[in-house]
Amino acid sequence: MENNSLLRTDKELAELYQRHVDQVYRLCYIYLKNPVDAEDAVQSVFVKLIKSHTVFNDHEHEKAWLMVTTRNYCKDVLKNWWTTRRVALNALPEVSSWNGHEPSGKVLARLLSLPEKYKTVLYLYYFEEYSVKELSEMLGHKESTIQTQLSRGRKRLKIDLGGSYLE
Repeated sequence: MENNSLLRTDKELAELYQRHVDQVYRLCYIYLKNPVDAEDAVQSVFVKLIKSHTVFNDHEHEKAWLMVTTRNYCKDVLKNWWTTRRVALNALPEVSSWNGHEPSGKVLARLLSLPEKYKTVLYLYYFEEYSVKELSEMLGHKESTIQTQLSRGRKRLKIDLGGSYLE
């Protein structure tokens, strides 16, 4: 006996992929700092989705599931391959292929150089437009911790970009 509520049609999968592939890629790229590795990670995340029997309540639920799965997958990749697969920041591709809302190459390079806890919350907050409350639930930290990480991350990014801490 088949339970159709757990199965997704090819059309549903294609629509889900189209809705979220850019966000998943950008998050993979933020973590892995390499377009080839990011593309591989995107493929792996969507394969996990296809194999998953998760039933989503709405588009926000599926987006949150994909963001958490992507983050976890990328962290696993970094744990397994960190010592052998590094990319220098000056090897980053031109950002001109991204849409106009993305940071300049200098800002992106600085964001990528921040510690994980800062770059993750800054990226998800500013580029994926998650609220502090949503980030708290996704990342498993208190809202005050997320706010502190956002504040400290902004300060570090500002200093790295040549601004003064006191400005």
